[in-house]
Amino acid sequence: MADQNRIEQLAINTIRTLSMDAVQAARSGHPGTPMALAPAAYVLWGEVLNYDPAQPAWPGRDRFVLSCGHASMLLYSILYLAGVKQLGEDGRPTGEPAVSLDEIKKFRQLGSRCPGHPEYRETSGVETTTGPLGQGVATSVGMAIAARWLAATFDRPDFDLFDFNVYALCSDGDLMEGVGSEAASIAGHLKLSNLCWIYDDNKITIEGATSLAFSEQVAARFSGYGWNVLEVEDVNDLDALRGSLEFFRDNNDGPTLVIVRSVIAFGAPNAANTAGAHGAPLGEEEVRLTKEAYGWNADAHFLVPDEVATHFRDGIGARGQRAYESWAMKFAEYAKRYPEPAEQFRRIQRSELPDDWDADIEPFPADAKGLASRASSGKVLNQIAKNVPWLLGGSADLAPSNKSLIAGCNDFAPGSYAGRNFHFGIREHAMAAICNGMALCGLRAYGATFFVFTDYMRPAMRMAAMMGVPVFYILTHDSIGVGEDGPTHQPVEQLAALRAIPNLAVFRPADANEVAEAYKSVMQLKDQPAALVLTRQNLPTFDRNSVAPASGVRQGGYVLADAADGDAEVILMATGSEVAVCVEAWRQLSAEGVKARVVSLPCFELFDAQPEAYRDAVLPPAVTARVAVEAGVEQGWRKYLGTRGRFVGMSSFGASAPVAVLLKHFGFTAENVVAAAKGQL
Repeated sequence: MADQNRIEQLAINTIRTLSMDAVQAARSGHPGTPMALAPAAYVLWGEVLNYDPAQPAWPGRDRFVLSCGHASMLLYSILYLAGVKQLGEDGRPTGEPAVSLDEIKKFRQLGSRCPGHPEYRETSGVETTTGPLGQGVATSVGMAIAARWLAATFDRPDFDLFDFNVYALCSDGDLMEGVGSEAASIAGHLKLSNLCWIYDDNKITIEGATSLAFSEQVAARFSGYGWNVLEVEDVNDLDALRGSLEFFRDNNDGPTLVIVRSVIAFGAPNAANTAGAHGAPLGEEEVRLTKEAYGWNADAHFLVPDEVATHFRDGIGARGQRAYESWAMKFAEYAKRYPEPAEQFRRIQRSELPDDWDADIEPFPADAKGLASRASSGKVLNQIAKNVPWLLGGSADLAPSNKSLIAGCNDFAPGSYAGRNFHFGIREHAMAAICNGMALCGLRAYGATFFVFTDYMRPAMRMAAMMGVPVFYILTHDSIGVGEDGPTHQPVEQLAALRAIPNLAVFRPADANEVAEAYKSVMQLKDQPAALVLTRQNLPTFDRNSVAPASGVRQGGYVLADAADGDAEVILMATGSEVAVCVEAWRQLSAEGVKARVVSLPCFELFDAQPEAYRDAVLPPAVTARVAVEAGVEQGWRKYLGTRGRFVGMSSFGASAPVAVLLKHFGFTAENVVAAAKGQL
């Protein structure tokens, strides 16, 4: 027992000293939390996680999320000690360490696999990008949901293959942020007993004691959410940690919060009790004194005792290998007995769609009255859902308005974890983060709400774009066309705001057939999220015999209608509902002998990715007389308008009035566009 206690403490102190040395070498970072939480990381990785370091993409593995991303060195230290292997571009292990000692020595430096906060795809073993507090815990809820859905959908008698547990280490900041509260609330409602948050109750934040701003009873709050709450008075009490995690694994009535208490001090006197500065390097002298307090070689840097490396190799390394091999053998037998679900699962893991997934998408006939694009979206969504069983999602309490439910499918709920319709409640921020977690597990997840509420979703949407996960968003009520609800519900700046996010594809289709084509593009994205921005009001469905086919959406922008000889002297550009206004203006201009072209630009990002020759064919550089029409702010349009072009759009918030009154008041009429075009000439 004494030898076991010694190697455990040696392993914990190795995590601590690696973290101290890396932060000190970088002269940047947070050493305190990695030092404080080293015992929790040791117990989780050394004894609890069902995880094979040699197969970090194994779908049956438990997920570990370091939500307090500022403590990144805790994760990098444990990935190094556990021997986690790096994945190649094909998703297979390369045999190379995900984190080497050299990478740790380059902590927070350009090109290192140990950036300041953990980044998904950059470093294998990092299950999600974390940094903005609250994102990690909220994303972990999506992972737990995915595990429950996969198990309910694919498990068979004697084949419990697809469920897994999700663990998240979190801080005071994660619980203060509103998204953490939203996520905890829905996790409790859904009784996700495969979810465990370990909360570091260390009583300190950057400004000082948490009592400055945080005095709530966390245990009572989470009990009210429907969580099981356990408390560990000292994070160094490994047996208490083990007991709490054992309770979690035996529990099946709701998620578990383990509150652990640690000490983050600011000097060597408390070093043996997990000392360390919270938000800055300790300094060379403090590092020496702290190492001495650990009984460590004060002159050694990045020291990893051989027996610690052996301890991890014989622990999680051997245990994980056995678990993976057992799972792989079981899955091989499963595939023989249940070939169809096995193939579906393989496609999920490869991010592949079923064959003929779009076979049921039907063209919409020409219709002057038309459909709201939210309505055509609902039709296309259901046509696709028939053939993509792992397409699932829902709305932030707006499903009747968003048309975002999948017909004939159950709700995802306790006792119905195979359901494909989600009711996220009025929790837009958590919805977006939960969708990220589901997508990180291979599911095609979507979230729906009114477009104006992307202001609440933006942090998680940004994370999706940064990670390159193909979540998509159904965003309706897209403009002043909302009408009487007024400016609080009328998006004006939101289109520009979403287009400003790198790697997010924003589609604003002009009619029902553009909606269908937008879905075809969105569903084939593998490393990019997308937003479908849709109307409340009806849009005419264009007669595609008299204008160009909607397949031009695949290029992001295309010539919808042209001058008789194709030699335009003025170009009218628009997205969404304003395209029809431009088509009417084009008819009037053509009748007056003005050579005009109408360009539909449903997706700037796709259009900008086209070859220059194509873009110049759609928007000839020689034609500088241009008018852009969009019920939003001008930002982002100047690259197409040039210095001379005229923008017809919003320069203020909207107003409360019937739609027709608003459109005329703000200038979204064919007559106004005609006047703008003539002004250009």
